Amino acid sequence: MNTKTFVQCVLAVLLGLFVWGIVRVFLFFMMFGSLAAIGSESAPSIPKEGVLLMDFSTMSITEQSQEASPMSMINGGGLSDSSVGILAAVKAINAAAEDPAVKYILMKTESMGSIYAAEELRQALTDFRKSGKAVVSYCETFNCLNYYLASVSDKIYTTAHHGGNNMMFGLSGRMMFLKDLLDKLGVEYQLIRHGKYKSAGETYIKNAPSPENMEQNQEMIDSMWETIAEGTAASRGVSVDSLNYFIDNLCISEPEDMVKHGLADEVLSVEGFKEKLATLAEKDEYKDVKFIAFPEYVQAKALTPSKARKEIAIIYADGNIVEGNGAENIAGDRFAKIIAKVRADSTVKAVILRVNSPGGTVLAANKIKEEIDLTREVKPVVASYGDYAASGGYWISNSCDHIFSNATTLTGSIGVFAAIPNFEKTLKDVVHVNMVAVKSHEHSDMFSGMRSLDEEELAWMQISVDDIYTSFVNIVAEGRDMTAVAVDNIAQGRVWTGADALKIGLVDEIGTLEDALKYTAGLAGDPDLANWKVQGYPKPQTSVEQLLSLLGMDSEGASLSTIFDGTPLQGTANTLMSWYSTWNGNGTDPIMFARMPYDITIR
Repeated sequence: MNTKTFVQCVLAVLLGLFVWGIVRVFLFFMMFGSLAAIGSESAPSIPKEGVLLMDFSTMSITEQSQEASPMSMINGGGLSDSSVGILAAVKAINAAAEDPAVKYILMKTESMGSIYAAEELRQALTDFRKSGKAVVSYCETFNCLNYYLASVSDKIYTTAHHGGNNMMFGLSGRMMFLKDLLDKLGVEYQLIRHGKYKSAGETYIKNAPSPENMEQNQEMIDSMWETIAEGTAASRGVSVDSLNYFIDNLCISEPEDMVKHGLADEVLSVEGFKEKLATLAEKDEYKDVKFIAFPEYVQAKALTPSKARKEIAIIYADGNIVEGNGAENIAGDRFAKIIAKVRADSTVKAVILRVNSPGGTVLAANKIKEEIDLTREVKPVVASYGDYAASGGYWISNSCDHIFSNATTLTGSIGVFAAIPNFEKTLKDVVHVNMVAVKSHEHSDMFSGMRSLDEEELAWMQISVDDIYTSFVNIVAEGRDMTAVAVDNIAQGRVWTGADALKIGLVDEIGTLEDALKYTAGLAGDPDLANWKVQGYPKPQTSVEQLLSLLGMDSEGASLSTIFDGTPLQGTANTLMSWYSTWNGNGTDPIMFARMPYDITIR
């Protein structure tokens, strides 16, 4: 290739890159405009009559309704891939009970994954059935969680196809311990905590759970299963003992086993199921059956803005409690501003603090609680608990005027800890880097993460942790009208289910978010919800804002960052670095945590 030809090739490549850059920018703005248009569309059109389809493989039940993600819209998913807020879902089910267009509800529970959502939906569906309309469920592979939701139905059908065995084995959780791995990596963790049940940090210093940790986890699982088993058995007319026997003895595998033991009504082929649906819809043929997608029904019936002037604000505290103003999790400074704004709004007559949090940093929790207490001085504040309201999640909410919890909510965990990593051996023996400190005083490098804390430093940290624990106990004692001694007896970092928390006075009532809303309306002087506008805070991101987030920007184009990744006890290397950046945020001050030791997933 001669020089002239080479130059021509280079220029052609550069021109091609330039043209491609222009095309990319053009495509981006086309997509941006399309998403903006989708976000501004009016409520979707739904059939004049049909079967309301709740298919959990195409939607997720979350704390707040969220517009479909940009990627799902681009891929043609549309509203059916949206997340549906639990309160909006319940309102839609209530509307369907009175809507002559809805013949019955069909649930496909296969991908149901949230135990608290199952609790709240079961209650709404129970009320729906009182209208005289049916709830029908269909599932190819049942597990104990999706069956718990399905069991509320009038009829339960399963497939005639074999191979997708049912997985009804009970509940289980897993604890991960990293001491052996950390020893090999040369990472040392020093755990300073108060509370014999405060097991946060055991992951890093042990190879197995402490007896206290194992005790509380076993009792949590047993309590959650009691709620599921009693609800399931009552709905299907079998005894709890029989249900436990079926599970313990692996009696439920093939579809026919479900019918044999009274857990399903019929095994149907695909065509047989279609015929059943047509009959229930009072149609001659399946092709005449119209289906109403649940997310679209929610959009049409439950998300219509209210014209009422009085407002009940629901503040959704969903995620880890962290420092700063970040858009993710429960950022202390951001939420303090939101609560202050709600307090100052004269149209807001009452507040529900909806908590779904395993906790987080003490400093951020304190900022939020201070604003909650100030709000309680001028208007009622009621708490409602989702999956978690533990540790920091309980810290911010225990002083509310009334606390509603689901029976399976994990709450309490009244305890404090600090975990201080030491990477000295990792750098020296693994990475072969030697760090030498230059300091003005004996303890200047105390939190450098490059050496162990000495006995004097550990004692200093223990005093801080004990002091915060005492403050936590006193806060709960004041908030729950108990003595500090009584709180300390049920604290010590122990996690309780909502059902057990009710017995010991940590919550006031087992109830759903809708129950909390009805109670709050009455507390504010008008029990008729039709007279209230219900507004959620912080407002969910639009599709455009989600797109900007995917591109690493917020709605103003600023770079997004989070301090806490939301999974502090999962993974290995990323976990360690996350913890390191969390506790060593400014290089000098450790962060004290009021947090559950891990996130529990029940399937």
